[in-house]
Amino acid sequence: MVPKERKSLSRARRIVVKVGTSSLTDRHSRLDPAKVGKLVEEIMKLRARGKEIIIVSSGAIGAGVGRLNLERRPRDMPSLQAAAAVGQGILMQVYSKYFSDYEQHVAQMLLTGEDFMDPRRYRNFKNTLATLLRWGVIPIVNENDSVEVQEIRLGDNDTLSAHVAVGSGADLLVILSDVEGLYAGKGERRNLIRTVERVTKEIERLSGRAFRGVGGMLTKVRAAKMAAKAGIPVVIANGEKKRVLERVIAGEGIGTIFLPEREK
Repeated sequence: MVPKERKSLSRARRIVVKVGTSSLTDRHSRLDPAKVGKLVEEIMKLRARGKEIIIVSSGAIGAGVGRLNLERRPRDMPSLQAAAAVGQGILMQVYSKYFSDYEQHVAQMLLTGEDFMDPRRYRNFKNTLATLLRWGVIPIVNENDSVEVQEIRLGDNDTLSAHVAVGSGADLLVILSDVEGLYAGKGERRNLIRTVERVTKEIERLSGRAFRGVGGMLTKVRAAKMAAKAGIPVVIANGEKKRVLERVIAGEGIGTIFLPEREK
């Protein structure tokens, strides 16, 4: 039985899917093409149902680490930016390869914080995004990591996904991570919180832990708060799960749903 707070998810037409580093890379932080292929397959099943999809994707640094055969993910900013510069094109090549199997066109959009702060640039971003969707193209959005120092930080693409969801007028934001959702308690008493009606200070306190991906749960919760305030429901779920997007849209009680604070 579909929980009442999730019944509306099946009606979502425009969906932003944020996929984190851990959902696209292996344990050595290198891009895993098989994980990209799984994501593409799931997205195309949604496209077949008439859904418009916008991807906010991490993974450029991981692609660069793999191509350069680095032993580990760099820690200093210049090396992170250089790895991103090498990896961004590779990431798009992998996406294009899998989407081409479905004859699906994709487009890359590299953004910085200024694109959301400057009114003219924000308007251009929204117009370009709307045109791509009208043409049936799937936008693949990432931050311009190779030049934007502020953007290679914890939760960079979580925040970006909320901005994209709001700017595109999305009906749903799905954040795929390496955890099931937001938990309360510790150890044997740890329980998954299925529904968050409103992001309070207590909810933010529960989300203070970090995970294998670039961002932590706190940045995801704050991104959910931003989208929910704009009337957009948000689901945080484990990207490793089979058919995770299909199950979210079907209203299954997986992950944590953040309810919109007002009607769109």
